[in-house]
Amino acid sequence: MITFSEAQLVAWLSPVLWPFVRVLALFTAAPVFSQRAIPMRAKVGLAFLVAVCAQATLVGQSVVSINSPQALGTLVQQVVVGLAIGFAVRLVFAALEIAGELIGLQMGLNFASFFDPSSNAQISAISRFFMQIGTLVFIVINGHLLLLMAVVKSFDAFPVDGNFMQALAQMRIHEMGSAVFASAFWIALPMIAMLLFVNLALGIISRVAPQMNIYAVGFPVTLTVGLIGIVATLPMLEQPLMALLQRAMDIFGVQI
Repeated sequence: MITFSEAQLVAWLSPVLWPFVRVLALFTAAPVFSQRAIPMRAKVGLAFLVAVCAQATLVGQSVVSINSPQALGTLVQQVVVGLAIGFAVRLVFAALEIAGELIGLQMGLNFASFFDPSSNAQISAISRFFMQIGTLVFIVINGHLLLLMAVVKSFDAFPVDGNFMQALAQMRIHEMGSAVFASAFWIALPMIAMLLFVNLALGIISRVAPQMNIYAVGFPVTLTVGLIGIVATLPMLEQPLMALLQRAMDIFGVQI
């Protein structure tokens, strides 16, 4: 009869448990993986599969027993690091959302907003469009695989030691805030300049020909020019998206 002691079970379970918790925390906050369309059982099963497959690369990691006093700190550390990876990538999509809000404001389409169940907030049609395009680009460039690579590589930068305060100080996610607004501005800048020129031209026309109903003409013109500008600048969306994604992955030591 084959028997196993409690110490043996703990020694086998501990190396798999902590990567499993970190990957599961990533799936809670990361784009694509955190969608409600994916069943929770599928997320748990995939997280366990990733944790088991990552054991071959997680060499030299300290084994923290689930019965040790460090278990609670280690659990908090895994959750914090996993959520941080997902939150950093979500900031990339926040830049697209801000850019869409700026463009929609200039086009006069911000009134066309609806409730987004994924973010539990009102979002404009242009922002939703940019978010969908960004998600498609993210999948095309294998961003979902980059997330899995990032969570495995994060054990090199943030090993399992239970010191979650040091992990927080080392990540510096707050520096991503300025990058989000700068990237959103650069994405929306061509459209803002184009629509500003259109509004300037409409202002001159209203002064030259006061009998023209500029309100009846201005909205269709602004809307048409805005849609043409979106079509023209959409192929250039990949470059700022890749740059911001690389900056988010640099925090965790992953190269695109």
